[in-house]
Amino acid sequence: MARPERDPLHWLSEARGSELEDFAAALDPAEQREWRWTWAIWARKSQLAPPGDWRVWLVMAGRGFGKTRSGAEWVTAVAEQHPEARIALVAANLAEARAVMVEGESGLMAIGAPWRRPVFEPSLRRLTWPNGAQALLYSAGEPESLRGPQHSHAWCDEIAKWDNAGGRAVASWDNLMLGLRLGDRPRTVATTTPRAVPLVARLLAEGKDGGIAVTRGGTFENAANLPAAFLRSVRRTYAGTQLGRQELDGELLTDIEGALWTRALLEQCRETAATGPLPPEPARPELARIVVGVDPPASEGGDACGIVVAALAADGTARVLADASVRKASPERWARAVARAAQAWHADRVVAEANQGGAMVGSVLRAAQLALPLKLVHASRGKDARAEPVAALYEAGRVRHAGTFPELEDELCGLVTGGAYQGPGRSPDRADALVWALTELMLGRSAQPKIRMT
Repeated sequence: MARPERDPLHWLSEARGSELEDFAAALDPAEQREWRWTWAIWARKSQLAPPGDWRVWLVMAGRGFGKTRSGAEWVTAVAEQHPEARIALVAANLAEARAVMVEGESGLMAIGAPWRRPVFEPSLRRLTWPNGAQALLYSAGEPESLRGPQHSHAWCDEIAKWDNAGGRAVASWDNLMLGLRLGDRPRTVATTTPRAVPLVARLLAEGKDGGIAVTRGGTFENAANLPAAFLRSVRRTYAGTQLGRQELDGELLTDIEGALWTRALLEQCRETAATGPLPPEPARPELARIVVGVDPPASEGGDACGIVVAALAADGTARVLADASVRKASPERWARAVARAAQAWHADRVVAEANQGGAMVGSVLRAAQLALPLKLVHASRGKDARAEPVAALYEAGRVRHAGTFPELEDELCGLVTGGAYQGPGRSPDRADALVWALTELMLGRSAQPKIRMT
């Protein structure tokens, strides 16, 4: 196939219309049929498997980088080159394996030459290519499903999102690796947005000794294929924040020395996939009492107003249900946000810090027609001192997060024992709201659970 005298991996992105027309015209019919499906021509270098004798290729990059496309193209190449291939496709759950890895816009059914695409049999969780290569779908939430099956290759998607409760993520990975024993050169690709979870930390540590190739990258590397409005929005909202460093720049955020919360601790406290995030429905008998913690901003247009919903269950454990915080809000706006959260979750009480004008806080909340008990609390100790007993509840396994709350969790990880706050923003408003809510539920006089009558 004739090609211009330029890097074959990048010339298409730079070529003008006439150059493309001339190039296509010079191809023979077979080349014209294939060239648009040749991934090595269209891909960025960082989306191609690295050279070397690696057994695991870890693609750890920001959202929109093209991780899914990289994994799907790698699997497609393996299947087309090796008819005997038996490939494992592992996601956080079977629904995501199908929706993202198989049927997604960058999934296996959407890429590659149409005449070589696999047939998908949902009832069997199986894809079969025309040459006989096969792939099976698995859920990382069911480690035992990977005990026994043998594979030659594997693609594991969003491994940082796999359920860490009870060591499920690591168990799934280990069972997969022990079954990766077909063929002469078993290999695995793992694609993920970075999060400091045990499995990712382990792979990075193992990579220092060889055998694991790591590709890092950010969202803006793929700017040519992303909407300009999306890029402007995320840059304006998240640039320079910890969330932006992780989700856009693909940076793995490590723990701060002396932090009251670590990311590993928060992952251990995450609600299991089997239970899932709790919906805003009052009819849950295990939730005996629900409160909304509020940390009002000191000034309009300044810090965020922290609004966190938490519940106490009849077994004495607590659930963090929602982070409804709002940024740069007027008193009327954040008061309405508090009222909405209280109404949506059928809260029993609102607990609000009143150091910044207690009378004003109370009047603003009541003006928002907040028709439920309001408790104003005053901070007599520093933020870290107030947070320490709450952090101890996490360490004791008495608090669960019913979902993922990135901005709240970033602030928790920035609270340091006996030191200044080191997290994002000027003040841990969301973390303060959580501390007030959990203190009311578990450390105050009314911490004993009571079954509500309806």
